[in-house]
Amino acid sequence: MANKNTGRGRSEDTRNSQYYGDGGYQQDYDPNGQAQDGYPDDGYGYDDGYYEEDPYASEYDDGGYGQEPEQDPYYEEEEAPRQRRKSSSGSRRSAGGTGRTSSSGRKRSSSGRRKKKTNPTMIITVVLILFLLVAFGGKLYLDKYSYSKTRADLNEYFSVADDTDVPITWNNALSDVRAKLIDGGYYMTLADVQANLNGRFYYGVQNSDDTTGMIIYCLPTEKVVTQVGSSDVTTGDSTETLDYVPAVADDDGTVYLNLQFVQQYTDFSFTAYDNPTRLVISSDFTTQINVATVTKDTQVRTSGGIKSDILTDVAKDDQVTVLDQMDQWSQVATADGIIGYMENKRLSDVTQTTQTDPGVYTEPEYTTHQLGEKVNMAFHNVYSTAAAEDTLIQDTSQTKSVNVIAPTIFWVTDEAGDISSFASQYYVDTAHNLGYKVYAVVDNINSTELTDKSSFLHTLDSRNNLISQLMTQVQTYGYDGINVDFELIDKSYGQDYVEFIRELSIACRNAGLTLSVDNYPAYEFNDYYNIKEQGVFVDYVVIMGYDEHYAGSQEAGSVASISYVTDGIQMAVEKVDKSKVINAVPFYSRIWKTYNGAVTSEAYGMQDIADYIANNGMTETWDSETGQNYAERTDSDGALIQIWVEDDKSIQQKLDVMTSADIAGVAEWKLEFDTASVWDVIADYMAQ
Repeated sequence: MANKNTGRGRSEDTRNSQYYGDGGYQQDYDPNGQAQDGYPDDGYGYDDGYYEEDPYASEYDDGGYGQEPEQDPYYEEEEAPRQRRKSSSGSRRSAGGTGRTSSSGRKRSSSGRRKKKTNPTMIITVVLILFLLVAFGGKLYLDKYSYSKTRADLNEYFSVADDTDVPITWNNALSDVRAKLIDGGYYMTLADVQANLNGRFYYGVQNSDDTTGMIIYCLPTEKVVTQVGSSDVTTGDSTETLDYVPAVADDDGTVYLNLQFVQQYTDFSFTAYDNPTRLVISSDFTTQINVATVTKDTQVRTSGGIKSDILTDVAKDDQVTVLDQMDQWSQVATADGIIGYMENKRLSDVTQTTQTDPGVYTEPEYTTHQLGEKVNMAFHNVYSTAAAEDTLIQDTSQTKSVNVIAPTIFWVTDEAGDISSFASQYYVDTAHNLGYKVYAVVDNINSTELTDKSSFLHTLDSRNNLISQLMTQVQTYGYDGINVDFELIDKSYGQDYVEFIRELSIACRNAGLTLSVDNYPAYEFNDYYNIKEQGVFVDYVVIMGYDEHYAGSQEAGSVASISYVTDGIQMAVEKVDKSKVINAVPFYSRIWKTYNGAVTSEAYGMQDIADYIANNGMTETWDSETGQNYAERTDSDGALIQIWVEDDKSIQQKLDVMTSADIAGVAEWKLEFDTASVWDVIADYMAQ
């Protein structure tokens, strides 16, 4: 056969060609498909591993690079190309037996090599993995940067116990105080009202048979009274029936006040909100607060972070109170009482202001009936009417600048509020003729019949009885005022005592009488005397600046050291207007005796102390710590005698403190213990 290539090598031209031609690859096949070059055909156009024939050439018109629509020439069943090769082998021979024709051949290059099969399962798997990676990445992004839409349970946030439990946001803070929903009204315990809104509301009983009790509120000239459980309210002589019950009590006796009733006498506002039922209370209208405007609809969250739960929504242009501003978040209070956190970028126009006073309540004026000048009040301790009359002129003979005399005229004798009296028209007239105002002293410590120093204050009946008897006596004899000297009051009767002062002040104010009240220095242990409240109702609060060490003390010491006096005055003016504060100084000292570990003492007036020191050869030395002269000696039996001396110099020290504090005046305990020279010192003080 002509032109038969019996070798497996390619011609130089063929090797340099980019296309498959008929040079160097033409071979003959016998009728059985056996290549005549001596190598067996592998069924795919290869013999002995070399490519010899394109099995798809007959299906292309363009030299092997064309493709029928929707036909994949590289993915067919294995037997199909074999059959095509067998059927096409004869037709590929030329008539002359010269091998492939130029049309049956296909141009070949390195890019034309047969492509590998594509696995659709692998494609799907890769796409799925990519999808999952994208989804996971998106989730991570959302987890980190998206805002939580979870809403907090406001019942849990406010710790709502039941349907009657009403939480309170008070002055832009969640309060521990709770209200109670009773018959559609909002109530608060009396104790919480007293501690947080108005301590003037008083619960008491009419008498020992009263098991219901009442609420009393004292105005300047009259009392407001309502029985617990009743809708009737009596003010003075007038009774009104309300559409709610001002005061109720539960089964365990806890008294609750309706906030509507409280608001009639107290400067505060309250607003109720639903879901859950809660109150927003404002009672501080002076403290500066920061408010801001919301720039975009947003949420208030439980903490400073976008993943924290939502407490509530706020709208653009709403105002919130800014409680604490941090780098990116601020703690805020909404108008409806939600305390939470907002992003700073949602806040603008932060300004300072105060909470708006609704102006619902105006405090009435508790007018005074004061002396109109600096007070110099000398206590006159008397033991009978005759003694009072006989000693008045003598005991005041060496005084200077005294303008008030306060005789111990009345004392309480029993739990019903009855009193005994040394009242005397002669005494009052004589004192007036000497130029003195007369403030009659009533005390609870000089009666041998009164064993309980406090219980007479407990019922309205006993207080009314005491006040009625005092007013009758005072107005009958023409006294100018009343001085209350109730000591040793038990703490459990503290509110009863203060209520008595309020009720007595109403009677005195209506009668044009001056009311003064004697008090211990206002230390924490006796704060139930409540000089702050006294200062609203009475004309003068008298601080007894003595008895620092007293008859029962187990330690010897000063009756009135300068620090004790200074502290007493300072504590008083912090709670009471200084124009109402009087400081009482002692005209006595104590002679202390310490023997075999036992401490005893006796009180003596100024002249008696000076005589004792002189008669016993004792030497006085100035003690700057107490602001007094100090003297001591040891008796032959080993007893230690000590005296912290009240004299002109020590009194001057006290008056200097009083001058600096600019208080209303001075009082002295007592006439008969004085010296002529000490009045010169006091007269200088009065002249300043």
